[in-house]
Amino acid sequence: MQWKKTQTGFYHDGKLYPFSDAVDFLRFPILTPVEKFRLGTTILRASRLKDWRSIENVTVEEWLTGLSGSGVFNKIWRPLLRAKLGEEYKTTAATFLWATIQRLYAARNTGMKEELFGYLPGGYAAMLAKFEDALTSLGVTLRKSAKVQSIRRNEGGLCIHFAGGERVPFQRVIVTAPSAIAAQVCEGLADEEKEKHRKIEYLGIICASVLTKSRISNYYVTNILDETIPFTGLIEMSALVDASELKGHGLFYIPRYLRPDHADFARSDEDLQSEMLRSLKRMHPHLKDDDVVAFRISRARHVFPRPTLGYSTKVPAVDTTVPGLSIVNSAHVINGTLNANETIALATKEALRIHSKAN
Repeated sequence: MQWKKTQTGFYHDGKLYPFSDAVDFLRFPILTPVEKFRLGTTILRASRLKDWRSIENVTVEEWLTGLSGSGVFNKIWRPLLRAKLGEEYKTTAATFLWATIQRLYAARNTGMKEELFGYLPGGYAAMLAKFEDALTSLGVTLRKSAKVQSIRRNEGGLCIHFAGGERVPFQRVIVTAPSAIAAQVCEGLADEEKEKHRKIEYLGIICASVLTKSRISNYYVTNILDETIPFTGLIEMSALVDASELKGHGLFYIPRYLRPDHADFARSDEDLQSEMLRSLKRMHPHLKDDDVVAFRISRARHVFPRPTLGYSTKVPAVDTTVPGLSIVNSAHVINGTLNANETIALATKEALRIHSKAN
């Protein structure tokens, strides 16, 4: 892992503002001195709150308005929540933002309070390749891009039915697909189990990966307060990753979180690219069309399980009523945020538990 101090920015009313340290905070022109004080105390109080269950039945809007006041909520929190959650922020529990603040606060060096973020040279592809080599050396059979049609229980145990008609028996199956998909492919689940999985409310994502001739800013994260910009924010990896890894190019991601049934999932790549580039050039007028080396769109309809009120009581159990069948996915990250650390921690915990139970 390589670790680096990063910078954060805000985009508002056609301008970019730094927001990385105490000086930036004091100079931030969007908030009044009183609002800055309330924003600071909100983040501090949220970082020190340990009993997340105490706010699980409170909406994030109600919680933040009570802590920060309506001015800070309307100027800062509301645009950020709408960018991440759409209008669904109104029914999202306060634990959503509490977990985000906890994670970001933990990313700061405890001595100097600097933001330190890490990256793996070569990205996740390098890590996954290492995992693949290690598993293969242990005799594990990996079948990638193998479409599963259904998982059924029969007299001999569990059987996975693949597209094309192939059937493979297993003593134990652990499904890590999103709950909405798991409920479809796992046959024999009790009605109550299926209903719990179906009621998990997911947000999907449309994300552009953009390669440019050079970096476009110094900000790793640019938060967008302008609601006319049609994406959540900008994540500029070239502000984090060493320039030699990208051969001097700029690399950034443009994420946009949407409901799984949103019409934008059916729009063409060309249409989305045109809209995103127009907004990107509004934010960075120096960027020209010929500065863009590559532009790729990816889509996923079930990415982020949204924590609704009382979420921890709604999550289905990992072990199902079908003997030998378990379902564990990001919906089981109850008091955290969706990121690699939380996902790996959940996988490790459940793998050890299931292994211990089986033996």
